[in-house]
Amino acid sequence: MLSLLSLSESKKARIVKIEGGIGFQRNLRSRGIREGKIIEVVTKHPFRGPIVISIDGRETTIGRGMAQKIFVEEAE
Repeated sequence: MLSLLSLSESKKARIVKIEGGIGFQRNLRSRGIREGKIIEVVTKHPFRGPIVISIDGRETTIGRGMAQKIFVEEAE
């Protein structure tokens, strides 16, 4: 299990655990980010910038702090 932040660009993974408070988890769920979903890192912006991810065919941007609290297992 590794954090989403450590996943390389263009890699797909299954979300296995999300750490954080109720508000944080509600924010992610409203974007379709929840356990069991397949997520892909589209790009990581340089200089500690945000990460663009793709989930259910939609792209969204999350901060690196958020990505550190999302744990995944690489999918084939």
